[in-house]
Amino acid sequence: MKTIGIISDTHNLLRPEVLQHLSACDVILHGGDISGPQVLVRLQDIAPVYAVRGNNDAAWAENLPYTRDFELAGLRVFMTHKKKDLPADLSAYNLVVYGHSHRYDHKVQGCTVLLNPGSCGPRRFSQPITMAMLYLAADGTFRIERVEIPHPGNNT
Repeated sequence: MKTIGIISDTHNLLRPEVLQHLSACDVILHGGDISGPQVLVRLQDIAPVYAVRGNNDAAWAENLPYTRDFELAGLRVFMTHKKKDLPADLSAYNLVVYGHSHRYDHKVQGCTVLLNPGSCGPRRFSQPITMAMLYLAADGTFRIERVEIPHPGNNT
């Protein structure tokens, strides 16, 4: 079984609880708004990282793509930061990852799973701090677990 951590909108904050979940991962997907290269360096110390550039990723991220289309352990994956930038036809993909809204969302459209892991960076308003874990079996089936990170009651 492969374990894939899926995060977005970290905005320069890697919480210890998030790192603890990611420490068991074979691969990490980041849906953008990373906000600094040190976040990617820290994540790459844990596992290979596939990331896309978000609207808050500045000049440091000029080499990050806005979209990614790739195969990962038999899954066809598409990633972008903003949902509005998704292709019209998603039927070729098993998993579509996006971010931007800071709201967790998990939908199945035909044979495609659309997933926004929410934000595990600074808390926005009263929204929960979330990420996702994908567990991929050898036969290609997978399940996604929503992970909610407890917060201390302020916006950090």
